[in-house]
Amino acid sequence: MNKKYNILVPLLVLFIHLSFSQNNIIPKPVKFKSLDSEFILDENVSFEFNNKNQEVVKQVEMFKDYLVLKGIKLNNSKGNNISSKIYISVLGDFRDKNLGNEGYFIGVTKGKILLTANKTAGIFNGFQTLKQLMIIKPKSDNLVISGCEITDYPRFTWRGLMLDVSRHFFTVDEVKAYLDKMSEYKFNVFHWHLTDDQGWRIEIKSLPKLTEVGAWRVERHGRFGSARPFPEKGEKATYGGFYTQDQIKDVVRYAADRNITIVPEIDMPGHSMAALAAYPDLSVNKNPTFVIPGSRFSEWFEDGTFRMNIENTLNPTDENVYDFIDKVFTEVAQLFPGDYIHMGGDEAYHGYWEKDSEVKKFMKKHKIKDVEELQSYFVKRVEKIISSKGKKMIGWDEILDGGLADDATVMSWQGMEGGIKAAKMKHDVVMSPIKETYLNIRQGDASVEKQVFSYLNLEKTYKFDPVPDNVDPKYILGGQGNLWTEEIASMPFAFYMTYPRAFALAETLWSEKSSKNWDDFIQRTQVHFNCFDKEGVSISKAVFEPIISIYEEDGKIMCELKNSIPNTMIYYTINNTYPVEFGIKYATPFEIPQGDLDLRTQTYKNDKVLGRELHISNEDLMKRIKK
Repeated sequence: MNKKYNILVPLLVLFIHLSFSQNNIIPKPVKFKSLDSEFILDENVSFEFNNKNQEVVKQVEMFKDYLVLKGIKLNNSKGNNISSKIYISVLGDFRDKNLGNEGYFIGVTKGKILLTANKTAGIFNGFQTLKQLMIIKPKSDNLVISGCEITDYPRFTWRGLMLDVSRHFFTVDEVKAYLDKMSEYKFNVFHWHLTDDQGWRIEIKSLPKLTEVGAWRVERHGRFGSARPFPEKGEKATYGGFYTQDQIKDVVRYAADRNITIVPEIDMPGHSMAALAAYPDLSVNKNPTFVIPGSRFSEWFEDGTFRMNIENTLNPTDENVYDFIDKVFTEVAQLFPGDYIHMGGDEAYHGYWEKDSEVKKFMKKHKIKDVEELQSYFVKRVEKIISSKGKKMIGWDEILDGGLADDATVMSWQGMEGGIKAAKMKHDVVMSPIKETYLNIRQGDASVEKQVFSYLNLEKTYKFDPVPDNVDPKYILGGQGNLWTEEIASMPFAFYMTYPRAFALAETLWSEKSSKNWDDFIQRTQVHFNCFDKEGVSISKAVFEPIISIYEEDGKIMCELKNSIPNTMIYYTINNTYPVEFGIKYATPFEIPQGDLDLRTQTYKNDKVLGRELHISNEDLMKRIKK
């Protein structure tokens, strides 16, 4: 792995517990019992396991490598000097049915750790928990694991994160770093958004232009939108990249070793400008185009509708399109051994279809009443192609429009409604609603973070639950957080935006619903902040900062400050003075006086600064007034 990303390999939790009976595991285990003992990790530790299956051996070797990397010199001999052992036991045949495929049992006593599971996936998850339990004993250099018994298994089978590599390309090493961190928190699905208008990222050998042309765009900087100029005539496309099939196979293996299944997404019929740049004949108008470099090429209206000013949609009436799709999914299916292929299906603009005479003739011939039903026709054809490759099709909730394909799974992103509708039609669903799970949305105050069309704080993500009322839970596979990368140009920033909200999603998707408790979760989260700090990985601590609400009451402009961390204090000034610790301790909402006065705030706990100082101008305060 590239040395730049070695810091992202999981490090030991090098902090001191005030009490050895405490655990700070994320996601929270189903059952945890503290025992009055401890296991010392040193050169006297040996491993024994009852199963010589190569997958089990690989998991043990990966954990041993982890220990060696952290300075523990393991003694591989079996002489009398061995004083402590880690026993790995794979039960098989689901002898403990509660554990399922991914659950595990850990028993830690003096000189012995027992880790048992039905399947190798459970062994992997158990090792992740052991990593989180390792501490440095106070007044000692010994790494220890406090005595405990843990029984643990996931609530949902689909615990996912999505990474968009089209808007910005990430290297193989960067993707692996993202997978490493996912696996620590027991995510088991990596949704890889491989194609979109801004780049085609997967080698398809039967269609070489997809990467020769579609993987590259002209270099542009700054925010996506009107500030990014369109390509100039003759300008060379130099920004981008793609994954060769050998690289794809390598990443798939790497993920599988970490109990992660990769779900590839090939977005269609919309979001296809990169494909059309390579093969323009697949569009309705067949006009030569280019890979869009983040320039604004659509208009969105207040009623939620939109117009594409450049065609980015495949022609659903052209048989050549389905030949193209068959070639793509033939190769995709061979590369990804998981059950699912994601076909996108979202935000497909129908305007070019509606205006084309040949499309109209096709619709009349096939008795297709409108363009929504035409999209359904397309989706059903794609589902049959994917099914012919031995895979299941999943798509964004727009695949419901005009009628849902028989065996399709729905990923509900516009809210919960699409998922509810699909579940009531007895289709499997993955819940990924934008207001609760989109990780590219701003998580701190607008004065210190870029506005990305909305705001999503950690507490709201933690409150998310994938199972709505009045829906049979058996149709809810789980949930997923999505990281779109229009505004995310580097892997360090991807980590910043993903965590800690991914902690909340991990706990929601793994832990029992009845065990969720915000105050407990946020205390454990603060411990994991320390872990990321020691790794040198910057993640968001916006949860420490006040949530500022400005409203009008009885003719006065009032300000309310909230904070989600127990036992914190907020100080503020509203008279253009600073620093804020010389200001006022917040107790109740206060009036903002008239005049050119700025608001400054700072959160404290135990006399220590938490988070950033916020500074909001009077002009901005007035814009925030809630009517």
